[in-house]
Amino acid sequence: MRTQIKFCGLVRPEDVDTAVALGVDAVGFVFYPKSPRYVDALLARELRRRLPSWVCAVGLVVNEPIEAVLQLRAQASLDVIQFHGDETPEQCAAAADGSPWWRAVRMRGPDDLLHSAQSFRGAEALLVDSFHAGYGGSGQSFDWSWIASDRSLPLILSGGLDPDSVGEAIEQVAPVAVDVSSGIQGSDPRNKDPARMERFVHAVLQADARKNRLS
Repeated sequence: MRTQIKFCGLVRPEDVDTAVALGVDAVGFVFYPKSPRYVDALLARELRRRLPSWVCAVGLVVNEPIEAVLQLRAQASLDVIQFHGDETPEQCAAAADGSPWWRAVRMRGPDDLLHSAQSFRGAEALLVDSFHAGYGGSGQSFDWSWIASDRSLPLILSGGLDPDSVGEAIEQVAPVAVDVSSGIQGSDPRNKDPARMERFVHAVLQADARKNRLS
């Protein structure tokens, strides 16, 4: 078993190239205008062209109209839509229009994940993140004990992960994938640090190796 890796909030071509070279499974583009990592459809399309076919392009949206999401997906050739706002299950399904979609769960307690698993059964996966007043990624961790071991949908773990914490997160939570943004950024929130990117991937591989030795 291998934990998949998603690098989110990529803006620069060189960061996309580094992510691909490190073997990540997915790259996320943020279409939330209030985020410091916001990209428009034109830039996302140019970055998407740098991805090989085996790297998934994920678009993060927050409370966008259905038609706007459909247009974004087509313009940027997105593989997955990640809904991070207050969208209903019906709105998510309509905006995805048959494509895979993920539902972000802003965790305030153990009931949040259980409720989302029941409500958003059409999602390909649930992405769990910490709750904060705004939308998009929080950059903060939450209590991993809130995550039940009995899961009806694949779980992507986000929220405050970095090269130093991701190994423990994998050991405790055993998600199908981990998602990181601020944990690999440089001094500018729109830039990623290549060394931190590499350390993050290495930490995931080490955690998987330990897990596989014990299984």
